[in-house]
Amino acid sequence: MVQNGKPVLVTGASGFVGAAVVRALLAERRKVRVLLRPSSDRRNIEGLDVELRLGSLTEPRSLAAALDGCGALYHVAADYRLWVRNSKPMYAANVDGTRALMEAALAAGVERIVYTSSVAVLGWLPEGGVADETTPSTLADMIGHYKRSKFLAEEAVRDLIKTRRLPAVIVNPSTPVGSRDIKPTPTGRMILEAAAGRMPAYVDTGLNVVHVDDVARGHLLAEAKGRIGERYILGGENLTLGVLLRGVAEVVGRKPPTLQVPVPLVWPVALVEEALGWLFGREPFATRDGLRMARHKMFFSSAKAERELGYRARPAREALADAVAWFRHAGMLR
Repeated sequence: MVQNGKPVLVTGASGFVGAAVVRALLAERRKVRVLLRPSSDRRNIEGLDVELRLGSLTEPRSLAAALDGCGALYHVAADYRLWVRNSKPMYAANVDGTRALMEAALAAGVERIVYTSSVAVLGWLPEGGVADETTPSTLADMIGHYKRSKFLAEEAVRDLIKTRRLPAVIVNPSTPVGSRDIKPTPTGRMILEAAAGRMPAYVDTGLNVVHVDDVARGHLLAEAKGRIGERYILGGENLTLGVLLRGVAEVVGRKPPTLQVPVPLVWPVALVEEALGWLFGREPFATRDGLRMARHKMFFSSAKAERELGYRARPAREALADAVAWFRHAGMLR
C-alpha cells in the first residue's frame, strides 16, 4: 500500500462504489483527491475532506493534472447503464477513457493502481454453477453495451500491464447494494421497487449480492496485498431473485411476491419499456438485454480474494437492510 504522504486519486468518487471507496480511504487517514466532472452530483462526498479536481475521462489534459503528484490511483468511474439510446459516450468513457487514464498514470509515475472492473466481464456456468476469476469468456459472450465496454476496458488494462508494466491490480465487484445509491443503480432501483411493493412478479434468475462497504474495503485490500495483473472477485452471497425479493420484503414488513413468470412472457413488457425509453429518454425498468442476462444465474466465488487479500463480506440481508434504510432516509421510499 502506498502510504508515503502522496495523495490517492479516486475517479467516480461521486458514484455509489466510488464514494464508498473514498470513505474507506479517509478512514485509513489517506490523503484523497477526487476527479469529478463539473456536472457531477456531489451529494455523496459533500462535507468530506477531499481535494477536488475537475475533469473527465474524455479530457486527457485533465487526467494528467489530476494525477500530478499522486502515489496511487483507484479508477472506479464507469458509465453504468444497462440501456442507452446512444452507446458511443459509454465506449468513450469506459474504454477510451480507461486507456487514457492508465497511460496518464504511467506518465505520472503512479506506484499502485486499483482498476474497478466487474463480474459482468467474467464467464458464467450453467445450471447455477459458481464461476470464478478463471471462468473463460469472450467479447461475443457479452450481452449489451455495458458488458462489452467493460470487457474491452479490462482488456486495455491487461494489455498495458503486459506491455508497459502498468502497476495495476484488477477487482471485479459483483452486485453492490447499500447506502448512498443516489441514482439508483439498476439493482438499487429493483430493491426500491420491491420495497415499495411494486414488483408483483419475478423471473427465475440469480445474482451475487454484496454490501457496497465490503466492496470498498476490498479495493483497499487489493492495493495493499493484490498481485499486479491479477483479478479478484469482490462478492458476497449468491441468491436467486426470489430469495432476494423475500429478503427485501422481510426488511420492510411486506408480503413477498410469489408469482414467478417465464422470461418469454416478460419480453413484450421490455419492448414497451424500451419504446418509452426512446420516446422520453428515461432508462427502462425492463430491457431485452436484461432478460437475456436473466436466463443465466450469475453466481460467483470470492474465494481467491478471501485467500490472498483477507477479504470478507457480511450477510446479504445486512446489505439489503442498509439499502432500504438509506432509500427511506433519502425520501426515495415512502
